[in-house]
Amino acid sequence: MSCIEQMKYKLLLERTSFKEAREYIEKNSDEVYYVDPGYKIFKDYYIIGVPPIAMGAKGKDLLFTYVKPCHGAFVMSVESEEEIDKLRESEKKKILSSLKKGRK
Repeated sequence: MSCIEQMKYKLLLERTSFKEAREYIEKNSDEVYYVDPGYKIFKDYYIIGVPPIAMGAKGKDLLFTYVKPCHGAFVMSVESEEEIDKLRESEKKKILSSLKKGRK
């Protein structure tokens, strides 16, 4: 997918700050994960923003912040169980890595 705007998406919050986007995702998701800037979704889209960057799962929908130059930050929702599973797996790896560091 070359452009996220070509996907079937819902705009949940428009022209907002990174902080307001994060708070919206935290409040309106069943699961919340925090990623670093540059986290890759949909094969060729990189999440940008000010950490902590929240991404959420609500049912089959992935909630995330989308930044459109000259227009600001938006909270979008796209149905994608594959991306939600990838996010969960990434979180598991972070936890295991943290546990291994604690045992040293």
